[in-house]
Amino acid sequence: MVEAQVVQSPHRECEMGSTVEAVRAEALFASTLQPSQAPAPEQVRRAVATTMRRLGVNGCAAHMAREFGDHPDTAPARMNWALATIRTVYPRRQRRGLPGDRWLLRADRLATAFHK
Repeated sequence: MVEAQVVQSPHRECEMGSTVEAVRAEALFASTLQPSQAPAPEQVRRAVATTMRRLGVNGCAAHMAREFGDHPDTAPARMNWALATIRTVYPRRQRRGLPGDRWLLRADRLATAFHK
């Protein structure tokens, strides 16, 4: 069972961290899974993949937009659930430094040591 924690921002109901995260959340939103089912992570992954194959990226976005138009009272709560669930099932990886980042760090250290 996925325990998603819904966090509300003072600026928005949902804030997307990345395009991939947004697409996954839209796919989960458009899927048949319900929060009341308390789906396991594998069920969420399967629902996202199945819905993406069935509707595609544009179809998921269109479904979500239609639901926000037809059901503005319930759609935000579903999107909050979808986004929180996606963030739980697909945790974001820490950004690893690029090869140039190490060089810049070394250059900075050398400059600091040289000017002492």
